[in-house]
Amino acid sequence: MNLALIGGTGLYNSELFQASTKKKVKTPFGTVKVYQGKKGDNKIVFLPRHGKHHSIPPHKINYRANIYALKILDISRIISANSVGSINPNLHPGDIVIPHDFIDFTKHRILTFYDEEAVHIDVSTPYCNDIRQNIIKSQATIVPQGVYACTEGPRFETPSEIKMLQTLGADVVGMTGIPETTLAREMGLCYASVCTVTNYGAGMSDQKLTSKEVVEMMGKNTGKVNDIFRETIQSLQNDKSCQCEGSIELARVK
Repeated sequence: MNLALIGGTGLYNSELFQASTKKKVKTPFGTVKVYQGKKGDNKIVFLPRHGKHHSIPPHKINYRANIYALKILDISRIISANSVGSINPNLHPGDIVIPHDFIDFTKHRILTFYDEEAVHIDVSTPYCNDIRQNIIKSQATIVPQGVYACTEGPRFETPSEIKMLQTLGADVVGMTGIPETTLAREMGLCYASVCTVTNYGAGMSDQKLTSKEVVEMMGKNTGKVNDIFRETIQSLQNDKSCQCEGSIELARVK
């Protein structure tokens, strides 16, 4: 099984896989730096979404290059770690949510590999159910579903924007989930997300939102996220029952 983990530098330092080597992957969209290693018989690739030193903001991430590089490396499954704010009053900082759906409020990002062709992928089930179910089984305290709202960033949302997203049915809000999710589907790759709630959305508490708060909560939850990744890697089987692979052929207008 060939698996990729996308996330922050805390994962790379976590001994999730052994004998890692740094590799540069050239794609039509730019060069991507990844770390390759193994976990048992599984090939594992770690891709630091924001760069090794977290220097790339969400709206500047080269999402197409990242996903294309994983395709070049013959990756078939992707598990992503995302930090999110809570929109749902029942979700609190420190909670882990496995989204089952999303709402896209990005504005200026390139959303597809198919700018010169009529391709309409099906996102009725945007996240791979095979991976999701294995993640959910890994920890009893996981929130097994939620709607992820993706905003452009890099600023946090306003209180009115948070109210709007609540009205639309979102549970968490982040800045990195789209177009990562849909680009993976265009490449026929299985993709699921592990979301750490790091803060409440604007207007939901008396505290001001700060990047320090987000980083501190991610640091506290790194061990928990690593455990989820480790147990999920061990439980995933080579056989798939999902429809992620080959979905692009059904999306082309012929």
